[in-house]
Amino acid sequence: MKRRLTVTIAVLVAANVLVLGVLSFYRSSQAAPATAREPFANSVTQRAEMIEQLKAISAELREVKTTLKAQQALLESGRTRVVVTQDKPG
Repeated sequence: MKRRLTVTIAVLVAANVLVLGVLSFYRSSQAAPATAREPFANSVTQRAEMIEQLKAISAELREVKTTLKAQQALLESGRTRVVVTQDKPG
């Protein structure tokens, strides 16, 4: 009986040492990411970027529209004159 108790205690001590030894190796490595990344792109950020790009496109289109209106007015006024010349060979 005494021998059986000694063996049982020895097995329990060995199991504890083994478990603690394995757990002592557990730690985060330097290869692990510091922060968790989102699995998908942030839709709010994407929408904000798209809105900014659309505003920039809208501003450029307003400039083009203004330029075209000025050219249209100039052509309709009849004050334009086209002169065609031929370059002399050199």
